[in-house]
Amino acid sequence: MITIPTEIPGLLILEPKVFGDDRGYFFEAWNKNEFAMHGIHHNFVQDNISKSCAGVVRGLHYQLPPYTQSKIVRVISGRVLDVAVDLRKGSPAYGKHVTIELSEENKRAVFIPRGLAHGFAVLSDEAIFSYKCDNIYMPSHERGIAFDDPELGIDWQLGDIEAILSEKDKKNPSFSNAEIPDSWLMTKC
Repeated sequence: MITIPTEIPGLLILEPKVFGDDRGYFFEAWNKNEFAMHGIHHNFVQDNISKSCAGVVRGLHYQLPPYTQSKIVRVISGRVLDVAVDLRKGSPAYGKHVTIELSEENKRAVFIPRGLAHGFAVLSDEAIFSYKCDNIYMPSHERGIAFDDPELGIDWQLGDIEAILSEKDKKNPSFSNAEIPDSWLMTKC
């Protein structure tokens, strides 16, 4: 596996070693020892899969302590624009975002450390998306930020397609009004 750092500390693009032939391909999506060699020592406890159609935007989501989550995300089929926003006060990238295209073709994954908001937009007709989380989902601690907040300035690459949001995501506050713990200082992932 190759890890590619981003401008957000701890946010890593992961490129697996893919073995392909005329039958198809094979790669390890998760290998505890391999990931540990790249600094990812997390105890993942929950896997989630979502299926979404073109134009769906999920996010920007995060959870408050003690249910904050690190995630490894990837696309099983289709293509998405994956987005992470740094919410860790004191981070040199606080309030900044990184976008990464994930697809069944490039087979990339992203490691998202705790303290980042996460979301994605579906760029293909549909996409099946996988999340590997190191903490359980706790609805009472889930928060969100408006995907289209001009302060963040995220280009979701939807073109003329109108974003399709959940009722919950339509109510997300702006970044400046989001509930972000003061205790979320830049810490080790």
